[in-house]
Amino acid sequence: MGRLFGTDGVRGVANSELTCEMAMNIGRAAAMVLTDNNHRHPKILIGKDTRISSDMLESAITAGLCSVGANVVQLGVVPTPAVAFLVGKYKADAGVMLTASHNPCEFNGIKIFSGDGYKLPDALEEQIEAIVLDHADVPPVPTGGDIGSVTTAPNVVRDYVDHIKSTVPFALTGMRIGIDCANGAASRTAELLFTELGAECHMLADKPNGVNVNDNCGSTHMENLMSFVKENHLDAGIAFDGDADRCLAVDDKGQLVDGDFVMAICAADMKSRGKLAKNTVVGTIMTNMGFTRFCSENGLHFEATKVGDRYVLEEMQLEGYNFGGEQSGHVIFLDFATTGDGQMTAAQLLSIVHRREAKLSSLATLMTRYPQVIVNVQVGPEGKLHFYTDSEVKEAIENAKAKLGTSGRIVVRPSGTEPLLRVMIEGEDLEYINVLANSVADVLRERLA
Repeated sequence: MGRLFGTDGVRGVANSELTCEMAMNIGRAAAMVLTDNNHRHPKILIGKDTRISSDMLESAITAGLCSVGANVVQLGVVPTPAVAFLVGKYKADAGVMLTASHNPCEFNGIKIFSGDGYKLPDALEEQIEAIVLDHADVPPVPTGGDIGSVTTAPNVVRDYVDHIKSTVPFALTGMRIGIDCANGAASRTAELLFTELGAECHMLADKPNGVNVNDNCGSTHMENLMSFVKENHLDAGIAFDGDADRCLAVDDKGQLVDGDFVMAICAADMKSRGKLAKNTVVGTIMTNMGFTRFCSENGLHFEATKVGDRYVLEEMQLEGYNFGGEQSGHVIFLDFATTGDGQMTAAQLLSIVHRREAKLSSLATLMTRYPQVIVNVQVGPEGKLHFYTDSEVKEAIENAKAKLGTSGRIVVRPSGTEPLLRVMIEGEDLEYINVLANSVADVLRERLA
């Protein structure tokens, strides 16, 4: 991770860690790094999610961009993948999304897309960091007609919804689905999209007020949707996070269908239609062991990367794969999108269910999930740094590996977006791995918290 950028952009508590001054300076630096010096007025799109600080930060980063001559097109509240898509459609030089994804409302963040719709590689993020933090380059100070302008885009939702609809091979006519928008960006698009695809939509958490984003709702709080689907005898449920770049599902029995199951269902379908490049799926080190077994039993190759959909995408681009994602619900259909898109993922998944005239609960049986325990340990920046060198921490992890043997695995890693260390253990016995995970977490708290 860089000094400003984590695994998914810049993130922090708005107006405290992520200040207006920082947003303005990041805007200036991004315009310098991402646009051609010969381009007098580069066009940069800005989208935002529903959290209360997004308006404030939008004003700040807009000021920064205009102050170096960039023309800003404000998209309003839109999902993150809409920004990535519209950068190309609107022939913009870059795109910015203001969001803290699945985090609570006090957080916000800045995600940046280059002109091709992809998230920035590490090298470009480091250039931006150098300008902002080290004053490595001096932003220009245009005056008069060289200062940038601000406009809005009137057809954002229509263009984005039409794009997703164009990727769905089979409509959802007659399906009854629950949709949890996390009081986030999907509140602006999801009901329109899935209604036009033919589904009967029952909406939850679709009334954002600036502070209720991800509050007991969305893909990080699935309980309400699971109960709602079961009580109302729906065919399925879909939950998004605050910026709708990820989704999780609920089957007709009210059971959770996480990103690994979603990928298994979609990968098997793509393989059967000859649409899965090199018969390969890209996941991460957090992908469940059950998914690895599913791949080996179904003639699929599995590639694992570091945690973060950006690393999944990098592997896909490097090796020519077209499908991958994370257990958390970031799923990338590279034939249609340059980043994870929760609503596209949901549309693809539900289309498979409807086309096969099957129940989602039945399709999900193609993979067996190993019990998994994740324990989060709160640490500061120093704790994250010492994690790599502390001998007692290393010993605790190695002891856990030895106890698990070949019947399980442990992954301990710093979160890329929060002040946490995550202890993840998978194995055959839930009670045993729960005790083991907490014993490792206790060592982390004692040594690093």
